[in-house]
Amino acid sequence: MNKKDIQRKRTMSYFIDAAAKILKEEGKEAITIRKVASVAGYNSATLYNYFENLDHLVFFAAMRFIKEYAHSLHNYVKDSYNALEKFMAIWECFCYYSFGQPEIYYAIFFAKLNNSLNDYTQEYYELFPEDLGSQPKDISTMLLKHDIYKRDLVIIETCVKEGFFREKDKDEINEMTLLIYQGILLKVINKKISRQDAMQRTMKYINQIVKMYKV
Repeated sequence: MNKKDIQRKRTMSYFIDAAAKILKEEGKEAITIRKVASVAGYNSATLYNYFENLDHLVFFAAMRFIKEYAHSLHNYVKDSYNALEKFMAIWECFCYYSFGQPEIYYAIFFAKLNNSLNDYTQEYYELFPEDLGSQPKDISTMLLKHDIYKRDLVIIETCVKEGFFREKDKDEINEMTLLIYQGILLKVINKKISRQDAMQRTMKYINQIVKMYKV
């Protein structure tokens, strides 16, 4: 990375960290260009030299909060002997971290956002590869996808390749698991269920889906 790129990354980090601070303390709706620029110590015009719009900045700020999840994945999957065990371990890790910060994870994966955000995930990890961590190819492929349906499908397809699921069932498995997850995530957001209970229920239901479709 040359000096110009280092400077660009450093300046972007000031804005991203400022937005992340506001996101954590006040919520997504409180983030404005003017407020972020003020916290970062720059003027608003400078921010537009680094980000296309507010959605671009908010997305990058939210990505700061899934760094711990990405780095923890390795420990969750390291003892998996096959694709199916890895599939369950990934879900366990994802549930643990997402149910701890449900509003942020919902904003990243389910909110109606600009389609270009699909490209922002890869851009973010190109700028901050340290946030991705050292991952096996299938895990890094999954993490580089913004669309949660495509992320989950990456791991389901490895289960198909190893003979655990039938090719014709993969889309149904994907849809069912994500509908269950999204529904329980909303319950956590609305404080109708605890983090621990949410984890137990989600993993129980996903395990039942696996049993139903396993070859």
